Amino acid sequence: MSNPFFQPPSGTDLPRYAGVPSFMRLPYLKPDDPRRADVDIGFFGMPWDGATSNRPGARHGPRGLRDASTMIREMNRATGQTPFKTANCADLGDVAMSPVDQDEALAAAEGFVSAMLAQNIRPFMAGGDHLCTLTVLRALRKLRGEPFGMVLLDSHTDLYPPYFGGKTLTHGNPFRQAITEGCLDPARCVMAGMRGTSYNNEDFQFGYDHGVRIMAIEECMELGWRTVMAIAREVVGKGPAYVSFDIDFLDPAYAPGTGTPEVGGPNSFEAIQCVRALRGLDIIGADLVEVSPPFDPSGNTEWLGASIMFELLCAMQP
Repeated sequence: MSNPFFQPPSGTDLPRYAGVPSFMRLPYLKPDDPRRADVDIGFFGMPWDGATSNRPGARHGPRGLRDASTMIREMNRATGQTPFKTANCADLGDVAMSPVDQDEALAAAEGFVSAMLAQNIRPFMAGGDHLCTLTVLRALRKLRGEPFGMVLLDSHTDLYPPYFGGKTLTHGNPFRQAITEGCLDPARCVMAGMRGTSYNNEDFQFGYDHGVRIMAIEECMELGWRTVMAIAREVVGKGPAYVSFDIDFLDPAYAPGTGTPEVGGPNSFEAIQCVRALRGLDIIGADLVEVSPPFDPSGNTEWLGASIMFELLCAMQP
């Protein structure tokens, strides 16, 4: 059972709009706080979008998600889970990432995650653009010493080579780079929800050549999301796996606040059902990325993102 220190305050004791916001109203622990040794799952932000290719703004995602997540309550009524009672969870703050130097920013992020892993804390990252995920995968690979699987819910594969023929990475490259570096086992990677126009088919071809299971939106809609997630579980198997959720997986009618929206995606309930289907996998880390508050003044995308984070937290537990 969780330590009472790690329980978020109830809205019946302190209104949810009151107090300093943290992820899901969990305690905020600085790097030198000795209580970090008791944390099972650590939430943290990567407020960085230096790899965005079009519309920036995801650097504001962690702050927006924190504020929205104060609306989260203690119980998942659908699953019966009370995740804060079965795991010690805390907000570990934000990575200090340079907004002008990509190498410096990525190195700082990887170091932050490595420090968490050294304390046996499972990472739960809130982005930031999708290149932020690469730093978590690199840290996990160094710790574990071998590649692992991944479930990606996204409208893009992020398997493209760097733009303009150069070497600088963008948020369209993290998983190509992760496979190339040996972080991910492509035979245990599944990507679902891919759609939209494209420059070419180079990203899909890279995935096919390396054994990644890519499920375009047309296949997903034809099969139904229950079957899609059954396939995902089969591909990943019983081994360790990372889960990455890009908010643009959803149709922009439900999540307009993102930098690269693609029409024709799942609705909010379907996305939540996809996440719930992950329960029981050996999830070694997770993230939710690409929430861009400047493109959604209503705050609906932030609230949906925070809700997905809660579902992912539940999926990470028995």
